[in-house]
Amino acid sequence: MSEQYSEDAKHIEKLYEYDARLSASTDKSQNVQDYEGIIELSKTSIKTKQLGAQLIPRYFKFFTGLSTKAFDAYLDIVEEVDIGVRVQAIRGLPLFSKDTPEFISKLIDVLVQCLNTEESVERDAVHKAFTSLFRQDTKESLTALFKHTGATLTTDDQIREKVLNFIRDKVFPLKGELLKPQEKMERHITDLIKKSLGDVSGEEFNMFMEFLTSLSIFGGKAPQERMQELVEIVEGQADLDSQFNVADSDHIDRFISCLQTALPFFARGAQGTKFLNYLNKHIIPAFDKLPEQRKLDLLRALAEISPYTTAQVSRQMLPDIVQLLKKYMPARKIGEEMNFTYVECLLYVLHHLAHKAPNATNSLCGYKIVTGQPSDRLGEDFSESYQEFTERLTSVEDLTKATMKKLTQGMAEHNKAMSAAKTDEEKSSLKTKKQNTTTGLRTCNNILAMTKGLHAKAPSFIGDKSVNLSWKEAAKPLPSTATGVKRPANGSGNNVGAKKGRVQNHQPMNKAFEGISYGGGRGSHRGQGRGQGRRGGRDRGRGRGYW
Repeated sequence: MSEQYSEDAKHIEKLYEYDARLSASTDKSQNVQDYEGIIELSKTSIKTKQLGAQLIPRYFKFFTGLSTKAFDAYLDIVEEVDIGVRVQAIRGLPLFSKDTPEFISKLIDVLVQCLNTEESVERDAVHKAFTSLFRQDTKESLTALFKHTGATLTTDDQIREKVLNFIRDKVFPLKGELLKPQEKMERHITDLIKKSLGDVSGEEFNMFMEFLTSLSIFGGKAPQERMQELVEIVEGQADLDSQFNVADSDHIDRFISCLQTALPFFARGAQGTKFLNYLNKHIIPAFDKLPEQRKLDLLRALAEISPYTTAQVSRQMLPDIVQLLKKYMPARKIGEEMNFTYVECLLYVLHHLAHKAPNATNSLCGYKIVTGQPSDRLGEDFSESYQEFTERLTSVEDLTKATMKKLTQGMAEHNKAMSAAKTDEEKSSLKTKKQNTTTGLRTCNNILAMTKGLHAKAPSFIGDKSVNLSWKEAAKPLPSTATGVKRPANGSGNNVGAKKGRVQNHQPMNKAFEGISYGGGRGSHRGQGRGQGRRGGRDRGRGRGYW
């Protein structure tokens, strides 16, 4: 033991000698043997490694010919079993690039591997070393770090997850400090993120989109082309170029989630032509074959995107929309059952599409809207279509008014029960029932507001936001008459934040109509269970089940 101690003492003393000569030298590059001695002795024991962790980076810049040898020796210290030695070595890593910036990428690679530690003191040292490198050269550091987030690098999944968590928790919050000059660096990190999106889970995609939308280049004053860029990013995740398979529930989930994510960008001027074409060509024609729990998700997203369709796309989509609407609007109120939320969505879509291509409804609904174009088809007789459509409208209105009466009675009963409730559990249950009833009444009000003007031979279609969709936050309390309410100031689309792009839970809305039925016909309001949202887990490769 004493011999080992004596040997260590000699090595430590020798290291101090090398350090003293190098420190005193005016041309340190001539002291090659001293630096080589430091490298070699830094491998001998824990104590020499501790001292070597200080000395190797201190003189590193003077000996370019020994850079590989010196750095390899330092990596051995970083991998030392003793945590104290490791932490000291990790803290010293940024010193290598202080005068040799070309080493930043290699240092980032080392620190990425060090992220996979369970020791808090070591993890803290890693985070601080990263931050130091970011401050030395943000652009180069971010570029090296993001290499470990994409699909092209064979980074271990566990390491990759640590990298993404580090980016989320430690890098993104420092955007104000690191991304300077602002516009240039925000563009750089946007490009890095776009390259990383080829292999992400739904949760990871949400994280990246939330960060992008927080950047000033995509802020409130951003030009339309910036919003279009965000839409194109989402379109890439939706995989709109792949072959549609109605049995591929993963793809359908991903499509709906991505459509919901893109909605706020449409509201800010971006074009959703690719989404709309995919809807028109694949999704809507296959609506009846979609998983039951996805149908309402789709209709709600379709309703929210409908104000942003072009006249051409509107004309193409209207035939299928009218057919769906007829399917879910009962021809007679006796022996029929109506899905109120489906009808609300489809009426809203009809109004907004028809507002852009009104004469397309002449042949579909029997209207007589004159635009002066041959497509008016005014010389043809569509009176049967008009009669059938308006009869269905009347049936819808009768069912809706009857339902509103029952919901209003139910609300009175809830209020009475609330005053008598004694436990918090009872009060919470009643509060939920009241909220569901309020949503149901809002749905009914919207239906009546939208059917009211459709009986005329030449109706005017709602093309503004005077009808606030029932699942959107109401700007003010819903009136008891069927006049509709104004949309909230935030417009259409999902909130780009924690809820962005996720398939929502629709059960509360459906529960408002439970127990209010009209026979056992098609189009029941039951069975619209909760959407699954984006799925957890991560499986390498395109088209994985991660939404």
